Amino acid sequence: MSKTTEKRPLLEVKDLKQHFPIESGFIMKRQIGAVRAVDGISFTVNEGETLGIVGESGCGKSTTVRSIAQLYKPTSGSVIFDGIDLVNAPREQMLDARKNIQMIFQDPYASLDPRMTVRTIIAEPLEIYRTRGMLDASVTRDVIEKRVEELMERVGLNRAFKNRYPHEFSGGQRQRIGIARALALNPKIILADEPVSALDVSIQSQILNLLHDLQKELGLTYVFIAHDLAVIEYISTRVAVMYLGKIMELSRSSDLYKNPLHPYTKALLSAAPIPDPVIERKRQRIILTGDVPSPNKERFGCYFYDRCPYKMEKCKTNIPPMKRMDEHHEVACWLYE
Repeated sequence: MSKTTEKRPLLEVKDLKQHFPIESGFIMKRQIGAVRAVDGISFTVNEGETLGIVGESGCGKSTTVRSIAQLYKPTSGSVIFDGIDLVNAPREQMLDARKNIQMIFQDPYASLDPRMTVRTIIAEPLEIYRTRGMLDASVTRDVIEKRVEELMERVGLNRAFKNRYPHEFSGGQRQRIGIARALALNPKIILADEPVSALDVSIQSQILNLLHDLQKELGLTYVFIAHDLAVIEYISTRVAVMYLGKIMELSRSSDLYKNPLHPYTKALLSAAPIPDPVIERKRQRIILTGDVPSPNKERFGCYFYDRCPYKMEKCKTNIPPMKRMDEHHEVACWLYE
């Protein structure tokens, strides 16, 4: 995977919050709280790079990409894609921008309509935009048919299978169908929500290599969600470490794995197995105490305070800002004030 190049930001997320209301009552419902799934995060994604987002289950990774795609309407903040603030964009402008923002979902079976053939699934984005008059007039049904066959071959599927249904394919093949659908409108950015976590290890490597090749061929930009640190290290140019809806550390992939700074990042990396028994026996494992706190509670100090082995009194009442340690490395921790 190519490393960071100096290109313009394609996506800018600023102070993004996604709170889901907790309501009480059957008839006269009233809000009694909120699940703070994403609680004020900011980052940029440059053209042609891959930003990996990693963290424990429930930390807000999937909610982040769904909020970027506007599948969830953000509570506050801005999502600026190619110069357009998607949060406040008019409907037509939003629809036009969505051509360039596509998603690959975690479950390759649940994300495909079992009543539709592969041909219909891949062609659906093109048919929708063609019907709305948002594609060039030269995009006819024959052109769409050829595009479907071309996409199937590009992702490693036999075009002769286009009239088959999702249940006739393996998990890896179904994920290839999802990738082909995401490519149909020639997007600029793909939001990949744990696209390999439901697949066997051998199939995972095939899908990762496919995504890598497509990025080189088509100049794609990825936001890649995963909880597997090895997958994130392989696919990502930069990595954001999330915990309880906040970004704890943001760095180039190579720097993060060689020199993690945040106590949470260190704990995550220490838990990842290393395929070398000598190194594995010598390295120190960091065991975090307690469970992940509830995201329903508003917090006034460091979000990692309850489980941090290095916590100070200041951490309890003050939220640490993201501090830039060097040109490519930022961390939110009072240890580095």
